[in-house]
Formats: sequence, C-alpha cells, structure tokens
Amino acid sequence: MFGLLHQNISKHIQLTAEEFEQFCANFHLRKFRKKEFLLRAGEVCRYEAFVNKGCFKVYYLDENGSEQIIYFAVEDWWATDIDSFTNQVPAILTIEALEDCEVLCINKPDKDLLYQQLTQVEKLFRIMNQRTLVSFQRRVISSIGKTAEQRYLEFIEKYPRLEERLTQLQIAAYLGITHEFLNKIRKKLSH
Repeated sequence: MFGLLHQNISKHIQLTAEEFEQFCANFHLRKFRKKEFLLRAGEVCRYEAFVNKGCFKVYYLDENGSEQIIYFAVEDWWATDIDSFTNQVPAILTIEALEDCEVLCINKPDKDLLYQQLTQVEKLFRIMNQRTLVSFQRRVISSIGKTAEQRYLEFIEKYPRLEERLTQLQIAAYLGITHEFLNKIRKKLSH
C-alpha cells in the first residue's frame, strides 16, 4: 500500500525504515469511485492526497459554469487545493475522480506534527512545493505564450499515456480550448 509513496518521497529525501513507518502512520487509505469527489469547491480542504491508483481532475468553474482544468493527478502525484489546505479557507478547486481511485491522505494537524517529529519531512514538502510552483509557472507561461497546437503537443509529450485515459472534452478544458478546436488540431496533426 505504501510502496509507491516510498518511491515518491525517496526521490527527495532518505528516511530510515523506522522513520518511514512513522511517516506512513499519519496517512490513511481512502477509495473513490469514478465521479466521486475528493473535494468540492466551497468545502475546506482537510487533506493532501497521494494518488496510489487512478486519475483525478482538479478544476474550478468559471463565471460561465465551464470547467477550467488546472491539472490531472494520476498515480505518483499529489492532489489538493493548497490554499484551502494551508489556510483552512473554503476551496476554490474541485477534485473529482475520473476513474476508480485509491489515495493516501494526510490531514493538516498530522502533517504539522510530522514536521516537528521528522525534520526531513519539512524538507520533503518544501522541495515538492518548489517543484509544483515551477510546474505551474511553466504552465502559465505556456498558456500565455504558445498556440493551442503547441500546448497540445506539449501535453502529449509531457503526459504520453494520459491522453488515452481522458476524454476530448477533458483535454480541451485543460488546454483552454473547445473540443471542436481540439478535433481540428488533431486532424491537422494526423496529416
């Protein structure tokens, strides 16, 4: 149950077997069926969730009621509304299962306690937050400075196997275009 989580954190820090056991004791397993919500906008985000199995979409609804997908969280990724989790304010984001999913969740009090008990954990989450910030910065720059076709090609290159798990509508919402326009791009690229 914790094998993938161990691989994930081992990229950033090294824990002894005892420390890893202490780390894992603060997580609990939750399962979600397709279309169930890990978090709904307006709720306070109580957990950071490590995706052990499945795929979530993390999105917000714009003023027209259209989904604007911020990211997809698949195996070996984390899912949360970081503002809501950190500041314990109502979430702006919604996190919905696109498949049957399994996540390992940690709540804020347990995470804060881990910071005190295992100094390496604070380093782990600092590194992960920095990497997330870099990823979001690149995504914003891409959204502003690249064409829809360039963004689509970038998406396929960055997430080669994810496209087959998603619908055209979901990919289009992530790219910030209509699914009709995505179809035009795909037709053009297939020729």
